[in-house]
Amino acid sequence: MAARQWRTPPAMQIDAGKSYRVTLETTKGAIVLELYPQHAPRTVNNFVFLSREGFYDGVPFHRVIDDFVIQGGDPTGTGRGGPGYSFEDECKGNPLKHGTGFISMANAGPDTNGSQFFITHSPQPHLDGKHTVFGKVVEGMDVVHAIRQGDRMVKLTVSEG
Repeated sequence: MAARQWRTPPAMQIDAGKSYRVTLETTKGAIVLELYPQHAPRTVNNFVFLSREGFYDGVPFHRVIDDFVIQGGDPTGTGRGGPGYSFEDECKGNPLKHGTGFISMANAGPDTNGSQFFITHSPQPHLDGKHTVFGKVVEGMDVVHAIRQGDRMVKLTVSEG
């Protein structure tokens, strides 16, 4: 089944004053992400929207590089797919850095964010300011390290508080 496509990024649906967690169930186990809407509201809103829409369900991790990142979010599995729209980076004024276990938007250059994201295996300071960091792994780094290319996301569940 082809992934759903949209022409424009989602309208703001989250409350930047609330906390958001996403449980990312994979074929290797669960990864729990804490998201930071206070630092990247549009990016968190986009990720929550796509997660709630089931966009990521069944999508593979198409790029896995040991000691660097696991990357997914492209329903075609090629590294070139997305949701049909792009939106701006939220790097300026964002204090979050690419430490171990952080989730960030993959892009093809400035302001080309869509649905693809990556989670870091280790600190990657050369990515700071080029990719929007919007959350951190709070449970399941062992799962992050176990993911191999082709492993899939099964379901993403959002909780807010």
